[in-house]
Amino acid sequence: MSQAQIAKEVKYKMALSLLKSMLEKGLITLSEFKEVDQINQCLYTPQLVEVYM
Repeated sequence: MSQAQIAKEVKYKMALSLLKSMLEKGLITLSEFKEVDQINQCLYTPQLVEVYM
């Protein structure tokens, strides 16, 4: 895995962590969580996405 891909993985993981926190606090709905996560997956193209979920 290249350094650029590792950076993308870290950025996706950080975004996912923030989304999960927002969902747990009731700031976003499950539907919004899924929608934003799909956008993040397209943006960061994580190769390990199955591991994070």
